[in-house]
Amino acid sequence: MAGHDINYIAVAGVLSMLGRSAERPYAPGNLLGDFAGGGATCFLGILLALIARMQTGRGQVVEANMVDGSAYLAAMPRLGRQTPMWNARRGQNLLDGGSPFYDTYETKDKGRYFAVGALEPQFYAALLKGLGFNPDELPSRDDKDNWPALRGAFAKRFKEKTRAEWEAVFDGTDACATPVVEQDELEASGFEQRPIVHLGETPGLPISADDGGWTGGGLIPGTGSEETLKTWLGWAKGRDYDVRRDGALVQLPDGRAKL
Repeated sequence: MAGHDINYIAVAGVLSMLGRSAERPYAPGNLLGDFAGGGATCFLGILLALIARMQTGRGQVVEANMVDGSAYLAAMPRLGRQTPMWNARRGQNLLDGGSPFYDTYETKDKGRYFAVGALEPQFYAALLKGLGFNPDELPSRDDKDNWPALRGAFAKRFKEKTRAEWEAVFDGTDACATPVVEQDELEASGFEQRPIVHLGETPGLPISADDGGWTGGGLIPGTGSEETLKTWLGWAKGRDYDVRRDGALVQLPDGRAKL
């Protein structure tokens, strides 16, 4: 049957855990099924296939199932159902919006929000200090029955200042309280996507943050490959390898290239 991200995470049991309490399940775009459960796991499979080829010399067929991949991503909350961390229904747990100290709050400038993730006691203490609360004036956070009252107190306090004002309060602290930055703001500031992984002590040169980015066009087969092979491995076209019309590398007849 035909399906999309929302269908894959639905049958994987993941969608049922996403959303506010007593509301419909809420799909977070197509991030979990398509890009994480499918794309990221497929990439992992490709890496494993390359390692297998190095050991056996044989190619592999990589199968990445988006349903199974999405279910794997939800392993922590699924296993957490046996613990107090995630044993309640959707939207009533520690990390799914149920906790008032792991949630988002609207600020004085309507439409702006602050994210709070003050899970550990020392971070929670820093949060209360930044909000101007005396710990003795609030009920204990360890009792879930107190969570609605705490959320109400936090929501009221966050609306007393703008997002920028709260950012000035919490910047440099360990309160785990940060502004919810919007994409338009990131683009206006000139921010570019940086490489998500940096490698050290490899045959390749260190990757600079300037090499990243989310602007520009796509890549065509073979783009930058000759330069990369020369820089990383010292290979030269015609000596160690050749390139087919479709951009794929091929081993030379004398077998000099180990591809």
